[in-house]
Amino acid sequence: MNAPYEFDEPDERGEPDGTDERGEPDGTGSELGRYAARFAALATANVTRAYPNAPAHLLRGPEDLVEPRQHHPAFYGSYDWHSAVHMHWLLVRLLRRCPDRVRADEVTAVLDGHLTADALAAEADYLRAHPSFERPYGWAWLLALTAECRSLPGPAGERWAKALEPAADAVCALLGGWLERATYPVRHGVHTNSAFALGLVLDSAAAAGAKGIVEPVTEAVLDWFADDHDAPVHWEPSGQDFLSPALTEAEAVCRVLPEEEFARWLERFLPGVEWGAPVTVLTPPIVSDPADPHIGHLLGLILSRAAALRRVAAALPHGDPRADVLRTAARDHLAAGLPATVSGDFTGDHWLATFAALALDGPPAGEP
Repeated sequence: MNAPYEFDEPDERGEPDGTDERGEPDGTGSELGRYAARFAALATANVTRAYPNAPAHLLRGPEDLVEPRQHHPAFYGSYDWHSAVHMHWLLVRLLRRCPDRVRADEVTAVLDGHLTADALAAEADYLRAHPSFERPYGWAWLLALTAECRSLPGPAGERWAKALEPAADAVCALLGGWLERATYPVRHGVHTNSAFALGLVLDSAAAAGAKGIVEPVTEAVLDWFADDHDAPVHWEPSGQDFLSPALTEAEAVCRVLPEEEFARWLERFLPGVEWGAPVTVLTPPIVSDPADPHIGHLLGLILSRAAALRRVAAALPHGDPRADVLRTAARDHLAAGLPATVSGDFTGDHWLATFAALALDGPPAGEP
């Protein structure tokens, strides 16, 4: 479904691009700032747009045939629940990182309308009543949203973070219980990918006030991935991936291993990076039909790879030759992916800007 939006061109103010000498986000927010006005307008339109809607709700009887907003008074927009959550995250991130580039009053009014105590209590109740709903992708994004609100200075961030506490507590309890039962990780490149979600949790937990979940998540990452080697990158990409199985795993592991140890792990896991050997993950994929809901996932893959490539490069020791290869690949992916983030086609517009923000601005919890 097409949904036209009106946007200005990316802001060109002759300011620094927001990266340091290594090509990493430098903490100024300038790189994201070039797109902030367009992303904020897109996100506010999305989170308040109730339809089209793809509810992931099990119908137990005719009484469950209700409008999605009855189940999800906070996160009813943006086509599906997880997209609504991470589009709210994007709005808070833009308020925190680029407040002079967005219409802060409008964004704040939208967030005040959704991130209320009553609405989020209902969301928490729903999560507890449906313990596999949005596991683990949506859970991780809810913690990221909580972290972003707690990191936003001022009363607005405080009230949104306070309202989010019951839902964040529900996610932590569900996540801990799931990790106790999950014998194997999910390794494919869509929502149930374990590495991406656990990495997002590790980025967000401390800032979200959920430090207790860090140890079990770290243990899961090490148990599942520390002994991996020779990633089958020749299988990538699959036809509807928006995550790279190999790069999400590398990104998760770099969060939990010391620099030198991670460098040795990466040599085993992705041998030949210094020569550009895993070309299938270093080259942007072909997207033959961006408007197809599944083929269009590959646009998200381009952007999520850019973020992962940057993170992995930054985790390597200074002077490691692989870092330049990875940063070059990240730039190639950003150049290929950014033009698609605001296309006027709701198929991509309801979610891609979030992944662009990760690629442009670094980890979601506020601290690299």
